[in-house]
Amino acid sequence: MDGNRRFAKKQKQGVVTGYRAGFTALMSIIKYCSELGVKYVTIYAFSIDNFRREPEEVKIIMDLMLEKTEGILKEESVVHQYGVRVYFLGNLKLLCEPLRVAAEKVMKATASNTKLLLFICVAYTSLDEIIHAVHESCNDKLKNIILPDKPHTDEIEVVVEEEEEKDGIKLVDIEKHMYMALGPEPDVLIRTSGESRLSNFLLWQTSHCTLYSPDALWPEIGLWNLVWAVLNFQRNHSYLEKKKKQS
Repeated sequence: MDGNRRFAKKQKQGVVTGYRAGFTALMSIIKYCSELGVKYVTIYAFSIDNFRREPEEVKIIMDLMLEKTEGILKEESVVHQYGVRVYFLGNLKLLCEPLRVAAEKVMKATASNTKLLLFICVAYTSLDEIIHAVHESCNDKLKNIILPDKPHTDEIEVVVEEEEEKDGIKLVDIEKHMYMALGPEPDVLIRTSGESRLSNFLLWQTSHCTLYSPDALWPEIGLWNLVWAVLNFQRNHSYLEKKKKQS
């Protein structure tokens, strides 16, 4: 029993250490991106699927995220030094109230920053983003359907059908309701740890995106990884632009 407790304690310490190192890596990436002239940075901080982990582990991560989120509000933080505007994107109602409130404060406090936009995807999956966008698009269309006062049943059906045919849901309707609608489609997606799967991240937005999968774990990502990703993008840029025009 004591051995199990020691193992659990060590595992929790590993989670905390990993997330702290990941946050430090993010601050470094922000500095590098700012110096390289990158305008938009998106980080996958916590998936909806991660809520399936042990409740105690989820609480540890949420508490740590709250600590780091509140730290962003300090004047000496990297976010303020480099003029970073922060957005938290995802199904934010799934977050605990203190973290949700802290996220809202950060978004408000950084609203005037314009040098770099940082999108933090938390309580996010790409499937949830798509479902959300479709749901909101349907709601918009339903609000615009105007029925005549007390018409015959057949007339109701005709009016609705004509309205749906004229104003059916289009691609632009869905895209404007995406969580990621605040920024352009990504040019480069870095998938760390040598993984080739996207793990339910930005599936909608990455059809014409350069993928880079270094062997380094996320906390180990450094300047050379970022430079290599940019160089690889530049090498393939003309080809990707040609494919975009053909689609």
